[in-house]
Amino acid sequence: MEEQNKIIVVPWDFTHVAEHALAHAVKVGRMVGNDICLLHIVDPGINARVEGEKRSLLHHLAEENTNKYKIPISSFVSKGSIFTAIADFANNKNASLVIMGTHGMKGMQKLTGSWALKVIVKSKIPFIVVQDPPADQERYHNIVFPVDFRVENKEKMGMAIFMGKYFDSKVHIIKSPITDRSLLKSTNINLNFAIKYLAQNNIEYQIHEVPKGNFAQQTINFAHKINADLILIMTTKNITVADYMLGASEQYIIANSSRIPVCCINPKASFAKVGQFMYG
Repeated sequence: MEEQNKIIVVPWDFTHVAEHALAHAVKVGRMVGNDICLLHIVDPGINARVEGEKRSLLHHLAEENTNKYKIPISSFVSKGSIFTAIADFANNKNASLVIMGTHGMKGMQKLTGSWALKVIVKSKIPFIVVQDPPADQERYHNIVFPVDFRVENKEKMGMAIFMGKYFDSKVHIIKSPITDRSLLKSTNINLNFAIKYLAQNNIEYQIHEVPKGNFAQQTINFAHKINADLILIMTTKNITVADYMLGASEQYIIANSSRIPVCCINPKASFAKVGQFMYG
């Protein structure tokens, strides 16, 4: 993420949550030296005049916010569906990060959490999903890092180490309360893996146990308790339509009522790059 000319992509829908996402992008961009790109997705059948107006408005907003935040901000309008076009743009541009606003799961926007997840799972690039503006422009002090039995847990290490190094963050590892002997063994393997690499990279960490119950809810409860700046999760491998309809646990964390930003890593999206964060 620290490479020259990398960009942070901010999906832009001309709402206040997009503005919140931009404020987070500025926070991260200043720390790691990345520029920012505002990305607006339009329908392929859009009227040419309307498309031109949107491009002009987005360009104006990029210039306005460049002057406001004193960081280079560009703009781009792409045709397609938000469920594929955002990830395609970020993947093709080899972006370092996508920071996207969401409206949570309130009222008529109840499905927004699942919509956000549907956008995220197409991406090779990590997503940070936010509901509110950052409390400040300082570092991420406390990051919650849930660990369970899934082997994909290991793929979060690159981002945890990145955040630890650049933001001097403390990583709070919470262990899933599992009693099944086989699953407990897998969980402990993942826990030891996390401890090993955090220690090797001099990242401050602390291990916590949470009460039995829904692990997603326990993750949110713990993050709220410590006033966490970020929750770092893996998305479900091979997510299905049923997950969108019935609710993969990630979408509840993404749209958490405590409104804590959530960083989402897709399986096999970042693990190959862990070395650049660990030893680069």
